[in-house]
Amino acid sequence: MLRKKIIKNRKKLTDKPKITIKKDIVAPLQTVKGMRDILPEDWRYWDFILERAKKLCQAYGYRQIETPILEETSLFSRSVGEATDIVEKEMYSFYSKSRENLSLRPEATAGIARAYLKNGMANWPQPVKLFYFGAMFRYEKPQAGRHREFWQIGYETLNDPSSVLDAQVIQLAFKIFEKIGLKNLTIQINSIGCPECRPEYQKLLKDYYRNKTNRICLNCRNRFAKNPLRLLDCKEEKCIQIINGAPQSIDHLCSECHNHFKEILEYLDELELPYTLNPFLVRGLDYYTKTVFEICPETGPFAGLALGGGGRYDELIKILGGEETPSLGYSMGVERTVQEMKNQNISVPPLFTPKVFLTQLGESARKKSLKIFQDLTEANIKTGESFGRGSIKSQLKVADKLGVKLALILGQKEAIDKVIIIRDMKTGMQEIVRLDKVIDEIKKRLKNI
Repeated sequence: MLRKKIIKNRKKLTDKPKITIKKDIVAPLQTVKGMRDILPEDWRYWDFILERAKKLCQAYGYRQIETPILEETSLFSRSVGEATDIVEKEMYSFYSKSRENLSLRPEATAGIARAYLKNGMANWPQPVKLFYFGAMFRYEKPQAGRHREFWQIGYETLNDPSSVLDAQVIQLAFKIFEKIGLKNLTIQINSIGCPECRPEYQKLLKDYYRNKTNRICLNCRNRFAKNPLRLLDCKEEKCIQIINGAPQSIDHLCSECHNHFKEILEYLDELELPYTLNPFLVRGLDYYTKTVFEICPETGPFAGLALGGGGRYDELIKILGGEETPSLGYSMGVERTVQEMKNQNISVPPLFTPKVFLTQLGESARKKSLKIFQDLTEANIKTGESFGRGSIKSQLKVADKLGVKLALILGQKEAIDKVIIIRDMKTGMQEIVRLDKVIDEIKKRLKNI
């Protein structure tokens, strides 16, 4: 008995444990934080905005340009400013295999200024007027209407010092928002002076902040030492209270900057554009001189937040190694604009609205349908189809969901007889038409619907 028990226990010790092998569960791949897919439902907003902006820019004499997404990092550190948040914290920078220091573009103006120099645009008819549409990249906290990959529409006027150009740039920016249906917007505007008068203002600003550094945020303490003008751009509540008592740049402009700014406001009055003087508006890039402005909703979730902004950068091309080239520009954020359109319940038509739907049944009919579909689209008749579906009934369900006016039905017999059935989707009435007459018949019917 004891022997049997020992053998049984030995067997338990030598038995191999059962191992359950779990199959690896592969999690769905996610987008990188701050990046997102732009789905067709959103693209109809984007296309709507881009189409209207492009037409207006072209009407104002701007021609399209596209600069590389990748540029040398030094381009942005020299132009945007080494002490700005963009260069210090927000750029996606890396070394290439050939040890080049490169960055994804955080904004477009610096690249366009480089393109102006590289491509000899100083020899073109002046001013050079360019517009763009593309993705920019900044490493910052994702929030409503702002992502790490974000899209901008913008335009630049290079080599013209006239104040009337400032007013026209602002006019065009406001007109774009009007064309896409946005209401209750205001222009915030300021002048931050030029290299002649700004140093004295910066000194006054530092004097004002000198005994208040213990009451401002850590970022502002850093700005106090490196870039005092950026103190006015802080959004921290405790810093805003101090900003409100700071000296104002428009009280310390040289006569040239004062006259330039005065003329711009007179032009805006003439254009009857709604604007507000914001003496603490500075924008976040070092290349700005004189005029800076933003366009903001007056009400709603984005009240006071810029949908777009811009200003003058008279020294930028000189900083990059060119001649003095007084210039100015503007950019609007597409994501935030789309969100504001939704906030204001602005409806946008779908990208694809077919008037006709082509259905087919059988292999012979399907083969002929491809050619018929091509002929319809070449005749500028927007046509839907569902070639992969088998039954006429399932295809007509798709046609009904698309809200088409007419359905074309092609079966095996119709394909042999070189005819097609036209069905009125509203009444259900059907008529047989010869294939070589179908386009003319559809055009006639669509005119009468």
